[in-house]
Amino acid sequence: METRHPVHPEHAKTFNTQKLRKEFLVTDLFIPGKGSMTYSHIDRIIIGGVLPLDEIVPLEGGKEIAAEYFLQRREMGIINIGGPGKVSVDGEEYKLVFRDGLYLGKGAQNVAFSSSEHENPAKFYLASTPSFQSFPTKKITIDDARKVDIGAQEKCSKRTLYQYIHPEIAASSQLLMGLTVVYPSNIWNTMPAHTHGRRMEVYFYFDIPDEDVVFHFMGEPTETRHLVVRNEQAVISPSWSIHGGAGTTNYNFIWAMAGENQDFKDVDGVPLTEIH
Repeated sequence: METRHPVHPEHAKTFNTQKLRKEFLVTDLFIPGKGSMTYSHIDRIIIGGVLPLDEIVPLEGGKEIAAEYFLQRREMGIINIGGPGKVSVDGEEYKLVFRDGLYLGKGAQNVAFSSSEHENPAKFYLASTPSFQSFPTKKITIDDARKVDIGAQEKCSKRTLYQYIHPEIAASSQLLMGLTVVYPSNIWNTMPAHTHGRRMEVYFYFDIPDEDVVFHFMGEPTETRHLVVRNEQAVISPSWSIHGGAGTTNYNFIWAMAGENQDFKDVDGVPLTEIH
């Protein structure tokens, strides 16, 4: 498990491209036959990917969380972006196809991942946060998710947010998680920009063709920076940072938030006239 530490906004202003990528960009999330985890000390979120092949891949704790099992004091959200697979939770199996999600509450002890087809393996993207209350495990399909249409074609920002782990869909202690689809001939997400000082966020970009990229914009509104993001890479966004992007084509991304509250309206909007 890789560890990332918090960065002060004044410190971030001094970073060159290499340093920005080292601190905020997460790559190599899907390693064949294994799980890959990154622990961020920003609200202690853990993100990761599991790519099972022929063998079952168990979810294991580690010294970073000092727990007998991974979800002893944590909750987790999972969204499958690959072929069909299964997640076993304390002996009960949940079948997840492309874009199916699963919420796991605090206290689930034996969790394991498997693929149903060797030639088309599952790709389980996950996000986990500390949890102080137990909620039941729940499967969420994209049809179950809370659907929010946003943006406009004339602004090249038409997209749909699918809110999977949301108070109206699947109760959780603090984790919020969902998937955003950016439509063809649209490139922008989350513009005009905003910050939310009470919550951090992680963006995981996928469905980006090999020859394309997303330019992810971050930083304080008056000190913006960008990261070039390729397929199946993630960006850790501190609460002081804007988070948005533009692609050389349309794309999808999974977002996960942790922090003080679960209020989607608790944001501080930044007009484009104030972006520098």
